[in-house]
Amino acid sequence: MTPRRLIPLLRQFDFARQRLTDRMTGPTVDSGNGSPVEVSPMTDEEHLWEPVPGCWSVRRRSQGPGPRASLLVGTGDWGRDGAPMPHPSPPPFTTIAWRLSHLTELLALRADHTAGNHTMTQDDHRASGVAAEAIRAFDASAAQWRKALLTADDNALDTFGYSTYPYGSDPDVPFIEIVWWTNQELLHHGAEIALMRDLYRAGHQ
Repeated sequence: MTPRRLIPLLRQFDFARQRLTDRMTGPTVDSGNGSPVEVSPMTDEEHLWEPVPGCWSVRRRSQGPGPRASLLVGTGDWGRDGAPMPHPSPPPFTTIAWRLSHLTELLALRADHTAGNHTMTQDDHRASGVAAEAIRAFDASAAQWRKALLTADDNALDTFGYSTYPYGSDPDVPFIEIVWWTNQELLHHGAEIALMRDLYRAGHQ
């Protein structure tokens, strides 16, 4: 049985996940009041669009890191701009590709460190500069995270360190706070991606 206090968080996650996927793929997205708004699929050019100089993005490994980045995070032919702590200040503006890769990695790693092998690191994440591939990866990691949430009973929700995710506050707070925090990551990065899609459309008509 799903704990009662987890149910509204699952519903919020499901709505935000579907809305973001629809916002990136079309043909319509929920406007927020239930009415559909037409939207076109995100292109590779838009996915990698750098609206200001000095953006952090997802890049082919052969290109090397972008401005103020010292490494490309992940594995495979593409990597996400990054740097060891402390990060550059002020933070670089990040592309849709960067934000989507970050969100996808967070969901996949938290799923693994909740109900998987508890071994995945940022070095295992495979980013992509191809929009359709990046969206598929996001959907897969979101499904993995939701499946991991269903392993949590009431005791797990109150357990410190139920998730062993190594890049957050997971060891120090009850798991239900991690569930809430992951929802807000999805909500705020989803909103950022939606806004950047609007800006791109307005400038490329």
